[in-house]
Amino acid sequence: MSFWDVPGVKAGVITGDAAWALLAHAKANGYAIPAFNCTSSSSVNAVLEAGKALGRPVMVQFSEGGAAFMAGKALPNDKGKLQASILGAVAGAQFVRAVAPAYGIPVLVHSDHCAKKLLPWFDGMLEADEAFFKAHGEPLFSSHMLDLSEEVDEENIEICKKYLTRMAPMKLILEMEIGITGGVEDGVDNSGAASEKLYSTPEDVFKVYEGLSPISHMFTIAAAFGNVHGVYKAGNVKLQPELLANFQKYAAEKTGKPNPLFFVFHGGSGSEKSDIATALSSGVVKMNVDTDTQWAYWEGLLNFYKKNEGYLQGQIGNPDGEDKPNKSYYDPRKWVRESELTMCKRVQESCADLKNVN
Repeated sequence: MSFWDVPGVKAGVITGDAAWALLAHAKANGYAIPAFNCTSSSSVNAVLEAGKALGRPVMVQFSEGGAAFMAGKALPNDKGKLQASILGAVAGAQFVRAVAPAYGIPVLVHSDHCAKKLLPWFDGMLEADEAFFKAHGEPLFSSHMLDLSEEVDEENIEICKKYLTRMAPMKLILEMEIGITGGVEDGVDNSGAASEKLYSTPEDVFKVYEGLSPISHMFTIAAAFGNVHGVYKAGNVKLQPELLANFQKYAAEKTGKPNPLFFVFHGGSGSEKSDIATALSSGVVKMNVDTDTQWAYWEGLLNFYKKNEGYLQGQIGNPDGEDKPNKSYYDPRKWVRESELTMCKRVQESCADLKNVN
């Protein structure tokens, strides 16, 4: 069955039962949907363009810092209020909603890591979801992530339960993290985390299932199996994706249901193809990609500059003559477009890695 045959799936942003059914289709058919952190309409467009080229679903996600950038760095973003982050995430989601149908593919719009200190951001987005739901019968976003992995597991799960209770009437999907993703991402530094925190246990993961499933089945788990944000030399990151199969087996034995867990792969940039394949076979339905696409976006600009350096030193004067204008080279539409093209190519590579191809 094609993903187009999944009930409710359409071109544009999908939410609720349709979004969850698409994740279930991915799980049943051995692929996952990559989620890309975006900070501008340009990076959003690069993701959507890749999805259009492949004819496959994609996810656009905004981090708290990325959302603030989306709104504009000149705006106040006070601690405890995070008003620019709220505005940027809402504006980003509305932009995706406006343009995604034209690309002819299903799109999920998501908010990334939200630590305890960032909960005002989460609250603001949920208020926007509730207002949109009241007006349109669906939330603004498809899903949100709570990353309370720095807290003790009991508090992590209790806060997730509280928010999932609020999200469930809108059929919003919750992504939660148990165990820590190492490295540094968006100002959150887990580079000094204890090694044991980088690997969840079957018991840890099943506690999440026990806590959340009575409220709603619409949740995914970013379980730790050695994941690290960023890209490192080979051997520096010791992923153990085979742990995910152990988590599934333990949960299946406890519930009597085959493969009941929906997993998210964090720190996907720079991962070995074999590790991605192992994760897919164990119920991963989403993988986050940020560092690799950041580099790809920059590389487009870098290559453009190298190729046209002589035409980018001033408004007038280039290798063709001292009085020749350079507007056609420094026009942002030229060099920003080159960044979009290289990012689009890298997005397609992630889709291929996750078997999210026709």
